[in-house]
Amino acid sequence: MTQIPSKAQILEWVSDNPDANSKRDIAKAFGIKGAARIELKRLLKELESEGHLERRRRHYLDAEALPPVTVLELLAPDGSGDLFARPLEWSGTGPMPRILYAPLKADPALARGDRFLGRLIPVVGEDHQYQARLIRRITAQANRITGIFRKDSEGGRILPIDKGQDKEWRVRADATLDAQNGELVQAEQIGPRHRMGLPQARVIERLGDPSAPRAVSLIAIHQHGIPDEFPQKAIDEAEAATPAPLKGRDDLRPLPLVTIDPSDARDHDDAVAAFVEEDGGATIWVAIADVAYYVRPGSALDREAWNRGNSTYFPDRVVPMLPEALSADLCSLHEGVDRAVIAVEMRLDAQGNKTGHRFHRGVMNSRASLAYEQAQAGADGHPDAQTEPLMDEVIRPLWHAYGLLKSARDRRQPLELDLPERRIELTPEGRVKAVAFRERLDAHRLIEEFMVLANVAAAEELIRRKRPLLFRVHEEPSLDKMDALREVAQASGFTLAKGQVLHTSHLNRLLAQAEGSDFDELINLSTLRSMTQAYYHPENYGHFGLSLKSYAHFTSPIRRYADLVVHRALISAHGWGKDGLTDDALERLPETAIHISETERRSMAAERDTTDRYLAAFLADRVGTEMSGRISGVQKFGAFVKLDETGADGLLPIRAIGQEYFHFDPDARTLVGSDTGLEIGIGQRVLVRLAEALPLTGGLTLDLLELEGATLPRGPAKPRRGGPGRMAVKSRLAEIKRATKRRRKK
Repeated sequence: MTQIPSKAQILEWVSDNPDANSKRDIAKAFGIKGAARIELKRLLKELESEGHLERRRRHYLDAEALPPVTVLELLAPDGSGDLFARPLEWSGTGPMPRILYAPLKADPALARGDRFLGRLIPVVGEDHQYQARLIRRITAQANRITGIFRKDSEGGRILPIDKGQDKEWRVRADATLDAQNGELVQAEQIGPRHRMGLPQARVIERLGDPSAPRAVSLIAIHQHGIPDEFPQKAIDEAEAATPAPLKGRDDLRPLPLVTIDPSDARDHDDAVAAFVEEDGGATIWVAIADVAYYVRPGSALDREAWNRGNSTYFPDRVVPMLPEALSADLCSLHEGVDRAVIAVEMRLDAQGNKTGHRFHRGVMNSRASLAYEQAQAGADGHPDAQTEPLMDEVIRPLWHAYGLLKSARDRRQPLELDLPERRIELTPEGRVKAVAFRERLDAHRLIEEFMVLANVAAAEELIRRKRPLLFRVHEEPSLDKMDALREVAQASGFTLAKGQVLHTSHLNRLLAQAEGSDFDELINLSTLRSMTQAYYHPENYGHFGLSLKSYAHFTSPIRRYADLVVHRALISAHGWGKDGLTDDALERLPETAIHISETERRSMAAERDTTDRYLAAFLADRVGTEMSGRISGVQKFGAFVKLDETGADGLLPIRAIGQEYFHFDPDARTLVGSDTGLEIGIGQRVLVRLAEALPLTGGLTLDLLELEGATLPRGPAKPRRGGPGRMAVKSRLAEIKRATKRRRKK
């Protein structure tokens, strides 16, 4: 008679043989055949019901252990910079096991929240129980929700703060993380979403009072998953760093290099100088902080810089790519202090064409840290005490070189967008004090042109030396987007040529037509929206917007990982040291390009959301106020209005546009009244009333009062009791159409 094993023997065998644990494997191991299999099946069922075993498909698993292959979610780096993962399914009664993620060199990079299929290797004598190897990535990070927690008897609900989400999420009582009523929380979806009923979520982090000062940027940081705490290993490396030795570096200290930055700049990572040549040309110097010396490949600093991808800027704070010990000290080109740099010397002819360049790894000493306004005042003939001694050696040569670069730019015809940049001014307590537009000075444009030329030189240098790098790529817009822009132009009374190879000069002619008109900002904004998004890539596809064949980011390695890659490529190309691009980094260039392109978009979205929330907070006490603006977009659910005073975008819901039904014409991008035939389209002037301002979401809702200076016709053309008659409606409609035509002719 076949000997049936005890439950203890079965459990011991399953634990010792995680790769062979089906019912068939267990029967074979104990020599169970024939009718005895029925008894084995009964024992396995009992073990399963008692919680000792978990059945997955045809395999049995130890409930207190993890299967050898399981789905994991990557967590944020811990204080030491190590990556851990958590199993998505854990049914044990004890604490969840710790799993160290150990990627191989050939593995693609995973980000926090990414889910992957991993092979688990048990570990003994460590602070973790398993080591995980990547089998394949499954999905990007789980569906996360940031919102306000509302407690109830069954647990609670989460009211999302995302403008695109209006459905609440249900949270069970055992998944609230003890969140308090009205608290801001971050949660993640549990299980699939169904058509019926609220989706389920569990709270994974409590973020505190959403109305607290400076909570606006904190919301965006958590909502978009931006890392804002450095691992202790990275902090230790930054604080242990000492100034780079001067030995072996070119001595650039005699050069009259200065930094020109915003008056409130937190760091100074680029310096400029210029010399006027006898032939009317110029020699330009651009020196950039030598971040690569301090952030070595494979270090904790490097891993965290790669993870962040770039710095993220908010009105009240900066989430830097590097710790402050580097970004605000050793890698900041402070006035009167020796600093390590990688510099490029560029020669211009009298027409502003670059005729040559040479790179240096050197040491510099800044003559002055100037604000844009200071430098501009000096160039305009009104120097202050700091710029007066610099006029002949610094200011005038810089503006001479800028004049040459400007003439070359005019010939090259890059895209000449002119969009005002909003500046959110805060009180010391973090409340919005004012919303203003940043002034654009020639000093800003000078620095931009110097940096563009340095970036071109870096790309050309590495191409010439046949060295891999990351290019900054901007491809030309699609035909569909050009057709949409052409329709906006025509609706505004302008023209954009069709049926030819597109050049930036064609778009500049459109922008010139609109300059100074009522449609100036609209055409600039529509042109910007028609552009493809720039990104990083190891292959060179050119830069359409700048009208350049080769372009790379070199000028800001403090705040962009792409620039650090280019610096390392230059170090390797010139044989300047062992801190250049490693073989491992070269293999990962395609993956790095994708990753930092994604982190850049993440930061842009967080910055945009924060601005929207601050604007909504600024306008919250002005609900009911009438405001002027212009239709900037049309969708089937309504129209978007850009408000004149603040530049904020508000939604004009279709229900708030008159009393008749409006049809959406997707080709013309207009809303058409079913009874009056009234057309509402991009570019029209409007007077609106602020109906709602929601600081938590950044949403503004508007009511339409006037269109093109005329009150909106209400309802059908038939006479209505208490409403306008047919002739009154027709009269208003004709008035609006005449006003639209007059504006287009202007």
